[in-house]
Amino acid sequence: MSVTGLSLPDAPQRAPEFGSTALIVCDNLVRIYQTGSIEVQALQGLDLLVEAGEMVAVVGASGSGKSTLLSLLAGIDAPTAGKAKVAGWDLMTLSRAQRVRYRRHTVGFVGQQAGHNLIPYLNARQMVDLPMTLARVPRRERAERVEELLTRLGVMHCADRRPAQMSGGEQARVGICAALANRPKVLLADEPTGSLDTATSAEVFATLRTVNQDLGVTVVIVTHDPDVSGQVARTVAIRDGRTSSEVLRRANGDSELVAEEFAVMDRAGRIQIPKDYRLALDLTRRVRLALETDHVAVQRDTTQES
Repeated sequence: MSVTGLSLPDAPQRAPEFGSTALIVCDNLVRIYQTGSIEVQALQGLDLLVEAGEMVAVVGASGSGKSTLLSLLAGIDAPTAGKAKVAGWDLMTLSRAQRVRYRRHTVGFVGQQAGHNLIPYLNARQMVDLPMTLARVPRRERAERVEELLTRLGVMHCADRRPAQMSGGEQARVGICAALANRPKVLLADEPTGSLDTATSAEVFATLRTVNQDLGVTVVIVTHDPDVSGQVARTVAIRDGRTSSEVLRRANGDSELVAEEFAVMDRAGRIQIPKDYRLALDLTRRVRLALETDHVAVQRDTTQES
């Protein structure tokens, strides 16, 4: 552009915001718990993006921070620092009323132990109806939604049964129905198959896949079960409160899933080197980095040996 014959430089292009297209955005997320005089850092700058329509498994050792992450995304807990956004909601700034609306309409949550997601004196029909009643959904719409979910997830035969009259798999599927009652964009599942046998676990995982593929709900599963994590297109590993690696799976020409593991570099450029790599190369406090033509080399610091 020119003004009176003078040429002015174009305005600089602003870089897109981190995760601007993602449904779930965690940017340098921190959660610190205070126990007396002791501070516990459950999350230490975690970065995570989940796109709408994904089905993602989150894995990690006990104490790695994966259940804390799920509690934050569910609106049960609040972050200490960083950024956490889900479907446009800023989880750092939610008021009490906003948190209720967020948990009622944007996310569905299924906790550990299938029976704990249900109310003992309500039957399945009443269980799925309850979240909609609290949200003041009209009676006819509630009845249609109850029938739709119970039928779609294969537990219509449990409509008039209470939890004690259901199997573990039926309890889990009814709990998922209740979590989906108000049409959330995201379903969060914390160890949904942890207390179930192999066959029942497969049934529940098939239900979660139906929720993702047929109902279009984004699903995030925290799991220790390799049979679950090995069947999703993307598995995110958390170590010491940060995302450390991701496994991406794709079908090859024979329709078999091919898995490839990647280390995750956070926004500060940090990468967690797996323990077996560190032990194999005797990597300790300092390492040498060398920029090669198409890769970065990581080498032991030999000056520590002299």
